[in-house]
Amino acid sequence: MSGATGMVAAGHQKTAEVGAEVLRAGGNAVDAAIAAVLASWICEPHHTGPGAGGYMLVAGAGEEPTLLDFFVAAPAHGDDADHAPLLPVEISFGDAEQTFFCGAASCGVPGSPAGIAAAAERWATLPLSDLAAPAARLAREGVPLNPSQAYVFGILEGILRSTPGAMSAFTRDGRPLALGESFSSPQLAETIERFGADGAAPFYSGDIAEAIVAEMQKLGGLIDMADLAGYEVIAREPVTAAYRDRSILTNPPPSAGGALLALAFSRLQQICPEGIPTSAQLLEVIDEAQALRTPEFTAELIDPDFLRRFLAANLGSTTHISVIDNDGRACSVTCSNGEGSGVVIPGTGIHINNMMGEEDLNPLGFFRAAPGQRLPSMMAPTVVLAADGTAELAIGSAGSNRIRSAILQVIVNLIDRGAEVQAAVNAPRLHSEGGTLFAEPGVDLDGVDLGQRELVQFGAENLFFGGTQAVARDLQSGRCEGGGDPRRGGAAVGL
Repeated sequence: MSGATGMVAAGHQKTAEVGAEVLRAGGNAVDAAIAAVLASWICEPHHTGPGAGGYMLVAGAGEEPTLLDFFVAAPAHGDDADHAPLLPVEISFGDAEQTFFCGAASCGVPGSPAGIAAAAERWATLPLSDLAAPAARLAREGVPLNPSQAYVFGILEGILRSTPGAMSAFTRDGRPLALGESFSSPQLAETIERFGADGAAPFYSGDIAEAIVAEMQKLGGLIDMADLAGYEVIAREPVTAAYRDRSILTNPPPSAGGALLALAFSRLQQICPEGIPTSAQLLEVIDEAQALRTPEFTAELIDPDFLRRFLAANLGSTTHISVIDNDGRACSVTCSNGEGSGVVIPGTGIHINNMMGEEDLNPLGFFRAAPGQRLPSMMAPTVVLAADGTAELAIGSAGSNRIRSAILQVIVNLIDRGAEVQAAVNAPRLHSEGGTLFAEPGVDLDGVDLGQRELVQFGAENLFFGGTQAVARDLQSGRCEGGGDPRRGGAAVGL
């Protein structure tokens, strides 16, 4: 979609529509992003929710570029504490499979309520209750499953049938909800309204926190009241990489994805100083970033001096929302519930994340993170600034380890190939990991040396390759253009 003065791109049509309505009502980009995030709890219930965590990057329109870190934190008690076992679940993407772990022990300390409330206090211009109202309405009315969400419900069946709470919330007659059937949750509607009225406090020190801990104790989880009460949102300076004549701002450590994405852009600038990068060149920087994600890399992410040393040395179940408002303010926010733990807190509709059971986030081994430590997410909400500091693009993606390769390729499509935003998002992608090159149909593999890699060619576009939502602003006209990723049912809505 193009030609608008403000634009929202999100992982679901209704999520984007809610954000756009806030822009029409006079809200800024952060207002719109907050309302859209809350709506995504209903529209994309397995990607995100109040039991999730995430990051928000705000820049442009004179704002000091700031990254709010509200990602999931490790509970205080690790492997030395009594807890239920992690439950393995095989999830098939059709042409690839991945093992995830669910159950109460997989639950990390959620950050989404705290992060959204902090963003509202810092940047919002509309009352939080007004921003929460559309999501509460959707939760009561229900949202019919589109093809993307029906697919997600289907592949997560093992998790959705793992507990009575998940069965009650997400299945019908013992099977996952299907295409066209509505997901609704009156209990989650009340939780959203409570958040709009009281902010984050009930989730971390009040009755909702007590309900979370009670269910953790019942099912053998690790989260206790001290974990929730001690959770803090952290404002960080974004990491910046130069590419062409732009500045690419993204997620700094202790997140892993942003540092690797910044390295990839800087390296790509070196090996392809002008023109359009080839698939072989893209693969080279993707491989280099992947190879550097070692246990030592993960262990050092918490060092405040890590990013400087890392770049100096190496330069020699998720959803995303992107917004640009009429003033040129950009907001890029990525949230994730992982695949969900299967633990739904009674009386609240809250499905808690399974981040402690994601191998991608625990490369040193399960339950090895220090108490309160942020897990090393691949999420990388990103804003591209023009040479004069104007926000030109807000972008981010879902997709675990595929996030950074998805963002890299979409930005290359936009800047180097001159593609329109929707076309840049739709274009086929590749990803390299674990000795395998994954490719969607249409990827140009001419000149690519497979070496010892196995080639897995997907038969169609697939949410395995991420869910990238992007909004761009033309610097001359001020008009906006957006693209929602069809791989995950994304949509863009403008004013």
